[in-house]
Amino acid sequence: MHERTRRAGRRRAWGRTALALGVLLALPATAEAESRCGDPAQRPWCDASRTPEQRTALLLRAMTIDEKLGLMAGDQLASSEATGVSDGVPRLGVPRMRHSDGPFGPRVGRATAMPGPLALAASFDPALAAENGAVIASEVRHKGSDLVYAPTVEPMRTPLAGRAFEGYGEDPYLAAETAVGWIEGAQRQGVIATVKHFAPNSQEGEGGLPPLTGIEGSRGLVDARIDERTLHEIYLPPFEAAVRRAGVGAVMCAYNSLNGQFACENRRLLQHVLRDQWGFGGFVVSDYYAAMKSTAASVNAGTDQEMPFGLLYGPLLLRAALATGQISEAAVDRRVGAILRTMFRFGVFDRPAFRADDGAIDRPAHAAVARRTAEQGAVLLQNRRAALPLPDRPGSLAVIGEVATRYKGGGGSSNVQPFAFRDPLAAIRARAGGARVRYDPGRDPVAAAAAAKGADAAIVFVEDYASEGTDKPCLALRCAPLDPVSGRPLGQIGLTDPDAVVDAVARANPRTIVVLETGGPVLAPWADRVGAVLEAWYPGQEAGPAIARVLFGDVDPGGRLPVTFPARDGDWPTARDRRQYPGVLLRAEYSEGRRIGYRHYDALGIAPRWPFGHGLSYARFALADLRREPGPGLVLSARVTNVGTRTGTAVPQLYLGRPSTGPDDAPRALAGVAKVQLDPGGSTRVRFPLDDRAFSTWDVAAERWRVVPGCHRVQVGSSSRDLPLSGRLGRDAACADEVPLADVARCRARRTVTIALPRGLRSARVTYGGRRATVRRSRGRLRARIALARVPAGRVVVRIRGRDSRGRPVRATRVLRTCAVSAGRPATRARR
Repeated sequence: MHERTRRAGRRRAWGRTALALGVLLALPATAEAESRCGDPAQRPWCDASRTPEQRTALLLRAMTIDEKLGLMAGDQLASSEATGVSDGVPRLGVPRMRHSDGPFGPRVGRATAMPGPLALAASFDPALAAENGAVIASEVRHKGSDLVYAPTVEPMRTPLAGRAFEGYGEDPYLAAETAVGWIEGAQRQGVIATVKHFAPNSQEGEGGLPPLTGIEGSRGLVDARIDERTLHEIYLPPFEAAVRRAGVGAVMCAYNSLNGQFACENRRLLQHVLRDQWGFGGFVVSDYYAAMKSTAASVNAGTDQEMPFGLLYGPLLLRAALATGQISEAAVDRRVGAILRTMFRFGVFDRPAFRADDGAIDRPAHAAVARRTAEQGAVLLQNRRAALPLPDRPGSLAVIGEVATRYKGGGGSSNVQPFAFRDPLAAIRARAGGARVRYDPGRDPVAAAAAAKGADAAIVFVEDYASEGTDKPCLALRCAPLDPVSGRPLGQIGLTDPDAVVDAVARANPRTIVVLETGGPVLAPWADRVGAVLEAWYPGQEAGPAIARVLFGDVDPGGRLPVTFPARDGDWPTARDRRQYPGVLLRAEYSEGRRIGYRHYDALGIAPRWPFGHGLSYARFALADLRREPGPGLVLSARVTNVGTRTGTAVPQLYLGRPSTGPDDAPRALAGVAKVQLDPGGSTRVRFPLDDRAFSTWDVAAERWRVVPGCHRVQVGSSSRDLPLSGRLGRDAACADEVPLADVARCRARRTVTIALPRGLRSARVTYGGRRATVRRSRGRLRARIALARVPAGRVVVRIRGRDSRGRPVRATRVLRTCAVSAGRPATRARR
């Protein structure tokens, strides 16, 4: 994550043949360079030396209007071959394209069932996200598909959301960093990633009618009312990063409305923001049936393709819209052109069709990534009296809970059938050697307590139920939507009260360990009565070995919370106002503004059960020496040391607190993360690059990011509530407790330094240390030249007095830190 600054300027160059060629070169030898397009002499758009834009223009001129309209919708429902299909135009060599779910893996036949995306986010590791993207895209390719519907990136607004397990948590920075890694890993496989759901699909709705959506707050009907600043600062950054940094090929528009317009026909969202502001050059595909509102509005707003087949984008309705002038052929060309340009960019025309062949999937390698992701995403929430790790050779263990014996995943488009499943009970038995391991399914508290009594440790596995199509009724473990036919709880939940089982086991055995397999935050009223709590999320097909290795200390639990766990019912955002969630009269007011997740808890002073970013290690770490690194750009660093007796994983986090800019401000926001593994006694310096965006707010009137002047508080620690290191950074301001420079020895001797004065100044007088600086205009901005040799080493305040273009007075200060050098002259240490 600390490479955010380096990556921020990298943009995909749409229309460059080199990119398509690079994708082809990344493919394995089974996909040899063999064009499906045809002879370039007969079909000039098949000439791979041309840019995607040139090829698209040539092809559009050759297509009939019916062929163009045919590409604007899918051609069949989900099948055993693919989640969706576009048949192409055989007459002109436009290839068939297959689409696939998903976030957990392809949902065609069997596949490697990866841990849930929330578990991946808990790893706080974009490099691991890239590996996950590569694994899933590789299997999508070997299932014969060209495009994958993933990743899901909207920040979690309410923990009741049915698809919270499919996303990357409650923080936009963490979601953006994870998404960029995932997309880059996936698209290196030659598969088109589809970031979703734009924007923001924050709820499924109450009602519990899978596969339909609940009526109250239904995702298909609800109107999300969000102010522009909140939209740009909270809900859009992961999508922006996917477009501008990762070069995502496709965007899926959401079911819901946004500020009065359905997302798939929201011109401001799809054209003004996505294409005009961010420069998106791929294509927009509708979520399944999400564009079923207005043909003309969807076409004119920017939805390029309706899936899974043409309802509003059927030939008759499109023809009628053309005939009545509601849409133009130029608009059709824009929609179809976006699809073709993306296909050219990813080499779809220039390679053989991906062949469905499960035998080509590297199952052992993919299973290893799945296991490592489950380990690195597992969060040790508490560990009282050193309940974990378990001893190498325990005398006896009790394992309670049916989920310890079966695969656990989310419902809906993430319902992947694993190639193989290795269950936790079998893995614990294998790892425990000859120890006696008793098992009880956990349906009856009395029987569970009897199984746990007398064992060296009791491990209780509990779960929740989460699925696309319905939100949770509450955060208690026993909560699950009811099947409308049978009236029974969906999934395995509700057969008993899991909280009662945990309480009974904890009374019977003082060394009780709870393993949570949940899709998001849950209430834990028994937390003070158990020894350890391990959050394993939806751990995927390698749940058994991963959980066993963490429990026995073979690997350090690498995860940190990407979501806040509330201590009490109703503490979470939106919990106390039905106008916020699920909404009233199908209108959800996002009146909490930017205070979602930990921002809500921090701003209102609510103590969570376990805070965002929290997670324990079997090692102990100390953080010290928060400094600013010398050199170009703004880089802060801190030293982390393993002061424990075991090798462990540390995840230092940096938070920024801006000067107040509005009533819904929060005390701090995540702005940097580093993840390191250290042996006992090991120490390293972790670095957090910060760019202007980290100090900025969205200026609604100017429609751009604006740096907030003043003193910004910097805090570094192990969670949003454990931040032992702090300091300040000034933007156009001198601040007390400023973060000092890291290494004096690295200062460069300089006689002078030139600083840029605030923008918009017509004239200025600059003084420092009783002296007056030389002020000149350069590149349209006033700059002051400071003679460093004439000031003492230390802290020098530069005072700026000037007038702007309207003659109004402007006052500002800057701080220069200097240090002595061998020549006796001071050298610049830092500049604000």
